[in-house]
Amino acid sequence: MLGGINNALFLSSFGGFFAVGLLALILKWAFARGKSVIERTPRIGGEDDYGALVVVASPSNHIEGEILRLKLVEAQIKATLTQTKDGPRVFVFARDEKIARVVLKS
Repeated sequence: MLGGINNALFLSSFGGFFAVGLLALILKWAFARGKSVIERTPRIGGEDDYGALVVVASPSNHIEGEILRLKLVEAQIKATLTQTKDGPRVFVFARDEKIARVVLKS
């Protein structure tokens, strides 16, 4: 105890300010635009940049692609329509590729 001041209470109050400051820095980093590793800006890739998904249709426009995607969804096949460097493409998982092609031909 220095000069009648309780040192433990004095130092613990500064610990609270330190914790709030640390949380403020973490929140500033987490919600910063364009600098976070959590959120990245989307980019258009090629047909082979989509991992386990394979192309089953190459529609001429987005509306035609959505019609094809809905046809696959009605057949209970998970399908995705996305814009690639080569235009819109309908993707499905590799295990559903044969069934999806048959559904789209009918």
